[in-house]
Amino acid sequence: MGVAAQYASALGKTANCQTLISLTLARGEVPVMLALRLFLPESWTSKRARLERAGVPAEYRTARTKPEIALAEIDRVIAAGVRFGCVLADAGYGLSAPFRQGLTARKLNWAVGIPRHLKAYPADVQMIWPVAKRGRPRRRHVPDILSIPAEDMLANATWQNISWRTGTKGKLKARFAAVRVRVADGPPRRIRNKGQQHLPGDEVWLIGEHRMSGEKKYYLANLPAKTELRTLAATIKARWICEQAHQQLKEELGLDHFEGRSWQGLHRHALMTMIAYAFLQHRRLAATGPKKKNQRAPASANFARRAPRHSRTLRSTTAAAMPALSKMDLQRTAA
Repeated sequence: MGVAAQYASALGKTANCQTLISLTLARGEVPVMLALRLFLPESWTSKRARLERAGVPAEYRTARTKPEIALAEIDRVIAAGVRFGCVLADAGYGLSAPFRQGLTARKLNWAVGIPRHLKAYPADVQMIWPVAKRGRPRRRHVPDILSIPAEDMLANATWQNISWRTGTKGKLKARFAAVRVRVADGPPRRIRNKGQQHLPGDEVWLIGEHRMSGEKKYYLANLPAKTELRTLAATIKARWICEQAHQQLKEELGLDHFEGRSWQGLHRHALMTMIAYAFLQHRRLAATGPKKKNQRAPASANFARRAPRHSRTLRSTTAAAMPALSKMDLQRTAA
């Protein structure tokens, strides 16, 4: 179901696999999976008979990109009453200008990964009238400077060592730098002799991360201009708990063990793993939560009686949570 040759993030290359779009709500070190939706590549959406055999509902048979599915899932959970502080996503979504613009249009804060070659302008870029050496006068403004790749934009930035949390082996830290930019995701326009170039879009943060391993990562965030670098770094790195949840779903709860061929079967299997994960999170929080002196740990039989307290915990968690989007690649050898 949905198996095709596509990029698998877990392998770092193209492979025969399924891809699920996941939406996870997290606060601190407490993640809760809210959605797992199968992505159907063009090799599936272009074959009506194949979709019918797999039982794909009519509303999901139209080709949609992963960012489009992600925005639809965000709209669905917002309509259900879920509230959160910031949307986090990997570079597979951050590369998409319509995705970033869709989040902004919904008045959401976001921080997303991007590839190092994504182009941007300095925040103080000016729109000017180009001087025509010959021919008719120009009728459209153009930027007074050309856009450059994100990695070049941060080449002369000031980098700082920042620690965002303490792990099992000590403090986790890396070097970060951030500058205000305007992303080159506006309408395309011919600029000088450079052909079609995208005009400056909204002003955002461009953040760079140099890890201790030598790996370099880049991000965009529409957080306020006065946001401190430490806050930007902590916001970006908050996605780690969601990635850990994905790994546990696949390795410990059997998400990637589904062998069926139907849309309904896959999503029922995904739902059961989500319910199991939420239950285990509840048990973990109950076991590690504050207890009165000499109070015994409650038995399993008291689980139903303690449910209202858990509901209060969930409501307070959603108040300042961060949903994170990611692709979950499940390897398959047959379609």
